[in-house]
Amino acid sequence: MLQHETVPVVQPEPVARPVDDVKVDLRQVIGASSLGTLFEWYDFYLYGSLAAFFSGLFFPTGNPTAALLASLATFGAGFAVRPFGAIVFGRLGDLVGRKYTFLVTILIMGLSTALIGFLPTYQSVGLLSPILLVSLRLAQGLALGGEYGGAATYVAEHAPEGRRGYYTSFIQTTATVGFFVSLAVILATRLLLGDATFKSWGWRVPFLLSFVLLGISVYIRLRLHESPLFLKLKSSGKVSKNPLKESFANKENLRYVLIALFGATAGQGVVWYTGQFYALFFLQNTLKIHFTTSYILVAISLVVGTPLFVVFGRLSDKIGRKPIMLAGCLLGAITYVPIYMGMKYFATDPANPNYVGLAILLIIQVVYVTMVYGPIAAFLVELFPTRIRYTSMSLPYHVGNGIFGGFVPLIATWLTTATGNIYAGLAYPCGIALLTAIVGGIYINKSGRLEGAVDA
Repeated sequence: MLQHETVPVVQPEPVARPVDDVKVDLRQVIGASSLGTLFEWYDFYLYGSLAAFFSGLFFPTGNPTAALLASLATFGAGFAVRPFGAIVFGRLGDLVGRKYTFLVTILIMGLSTALIGFLPTYQSVGLLSPILLVSLRLAQGLALGGEYGGAATYVAEHAPEGRRGYYTSFIQTTATVGFFVSLAVILATRLLLGDATFKSWGWRVPFLLSFVLLGISVYIRLRLHESPLFLKLKSSGKVSKNPLKESFANKENLRYVLIALFGATAGQGVVWYTGQFYALFFLQNTLKIHFTTSYILVAISLVVGTPLFVVFGRLSDKIGRKPIMLAGCLLGAITYVPIYMGMKYFATDPANPNYVGLAILLIIQVVYVTMVYGPIAAFLVELFPTRIRYTSMSLPYHVGNGIFGGFVPLIATWLTTATGNIYAGLAYPCGIALLTAIVGGIYINKSGRLEGAVDA
């Protein structure tokens, strides 16, 4: 059980000078890490952007509701394995280094995504179709489980003291930008090819594009140098020999993993997926807004809101991570129901909705997303020591996002279907966000750094 006490404050870890005279360009580090991570999120969220559409391609069509739930469950399967990817690749990253680990993850992600573009449909091969789809989604989830922790750790370990929130916030934009790019590519492909062609074979094009993005990503990451803090550990012979044991068998470190999960990442995860993915599903499936209109409305909210990731990341360097993240969770818990009631009101006529009203409500939800997500990479990095950082931070992040957050569309849709109340699904994200606000408010102090985490 967690003790009723706050996490003690210590000074940030000193930034080591790169060893072996490696000159580091921080802009190149951020750009290369962010671009590769953006491509991974694009790959991962292509399916999410098409989940409702895929229900008619890869699953039996006799029962549309069952097919939709099966499609959403497949979407969730990719999230369910992310914690396992965090363990596998987190351990590898703490043993052999950050750079080579997230090079492996991007290869797995890119190939898995591109192969979805070659899959046969249910009409062609029956049950083999969803089996192959789920297998590739699991591979994507494993890869993403290792990607984020590596990229966030890599950037943070290059960043100067007192500016980790600002520099890691650029990594934080990649998930939303990747989602935006997936929407844009799908919409452009659908409009260029037409509905009939898109439904026949055009849906494969965004997935096959991953071959190109994979080539760019691998080229960029091969040019990167290893993290200076990891090189310092390695040169001094202090690299962890058993990151899993040190991360989860050590009582004190496990306590911080649990604090990170229930006091930060669980609420952050549900706010992220409610404000973007569930909002899209709600527009399309509940309010019956045309796919073009719904994509454009969500895309507008993402474009308007994305710069706020950097704003809140930078602000967290000045006032702390905790107040910003927990305020976003609390605002979501309190206002989601009235926001979605407002969306219903503005879409009374699905053929002629109030575009401005819907856009404003979507933008508000993205603002919450930027509040909880902008500072969290810096928060997690500073919570754990360098020797086990990749492993320790990856697990709570991917449980919070992959399990609590990733299943928002499925759980919310199931609750709505089971009760007949279109707002019933919001009980899940509201409840988790409120829980996080309470736990984080009690057990995390302003900075949330781990006592004794300064590298020797």
